[in-house]
Amino acid sequence: QVQLVESGGGSVQAGGSLRLHCAASGYTYSSYYMGWFRQAPGKEREGVAYISPGGSFTYYADSVKGRFTISRDNSKNTLYLQMNSLEPEDTAMYSCAAASRFQGRWDDLRQYNYWGQGTQVTVSS
Repeated sequence: QVQLVESGGGSVQAGGSLRLHCAASGYTYSSYYMGWFRQAPGKEREGVAYISPGGSFTYYADSVKGRFTISRDNSKNTLYLQMNSLEPEDTAMYSCAAASRFQGRWDDLRQYNYWGQGTQVTVSS
């Protein structure tokens, strides 16, 4: 049974940092492309960051470039998102997702096979 479980969310003030974790199980984690997505109230889910199976390639949404860093530890089946210089606009539910293959944009939700339930991030001004 495939499971993606996020943790590390919380409430912080603007300028603060958080590190999200995504623990994967039930599939060959090291072979999958991984992504972080977020959804704010009243808005569509959007891609935040992507990492290739070996970790060599990463992509970021323009809104988080230079502030967020995606990484993975294949020995621990865990995905991370280090978020620095957080802004109120970063407030959202953050979810991780796994894709077995890609034939399009990294932020296309349809590419991803598995999704976690999400962890809430709230940034106050």
